Amino acid sequence: MIMTARIPLLFAAFLFTACTLQKGKVVFIPDPAQNNQPEQNGTSESWQIIETQSGPGENGIPAWVRGYLDQGVRGIETLDAYRSKYVFIGKNWGDNFNALQQWANGFTVAQDLPRLIVQRVERRFVASAALYPDDEYGEYFAYIIKRVSDEEYPGAVKEYVFWTKQSRIPSEAETEEEAVAAEHAEYADRYEFLILFSIDRDTFQAQMQDMMADIKTATTPTRDQTTAISKIRLTFFEGF
Repeated sequence: MIMTARIPLLFAAFLFTACTLQKGKVVFIPDPAQNNQPEQNGTSESWQIIETQSGPGENGIPAWVRGYLDQGVRGIETLDAYRSKYVFIGKNWGDNFNALQQWANGFTVAQDLPRLIVQRVERRFVASAALYPDDEYGEYFAYIIKRVSDEEYPGAVKEYVFWTKQSRIPSEAETEEEAVAAEHAEYADRYEFLILFSIDRDTFQAQMQDMMADIKTATTPTRDQTTAISKIRLTFFEGF
């Protein structure tokens, strides 16, 4: 039996927990920029791109990478090439280039893309809830998250992998303690790999609508929850 969580992000924490940074190891952070805000923990403030797989500096950065660095996935989906698609980004960084490359090569649609989709779907439900999604939607919330996680997405494509090498730059507002900690950090330079997945917008919408319509919970939702479920099904892709 599926149980709802009082704190809805517990399910996401299970799927997206990051490993502790250690020398020679990598950390998997699935697409933290699924909104309209620029990436906050990428290269915008603390890290400067000094090299890419295209060459020194920032020359040769593809439009989709630049769009992601500037505005997250929204920055990609506004490009002409992706206006008819939904985009999901797998992201990983560390100082072990070979390990990161191996991770990128093994990152697949079948095994890994559902976790990226779950994060975005969960965010949409959380944004629409007055307080807690499990209060707003009852068991429906946990059921749909589980269903999306288990679903296959045959129309999705792993399009590109791109890496950058970044050097940490201290902030002007950095405290003395933070500066000392930075000097003793595991690494001053890091590699960041981005993997671009896409799926046809109409195809994904139809699949998602079918999943939402197919959910049958063990406990009958209340009248208010039924109203909320009907509303989210009608408006799900507004702001998705």
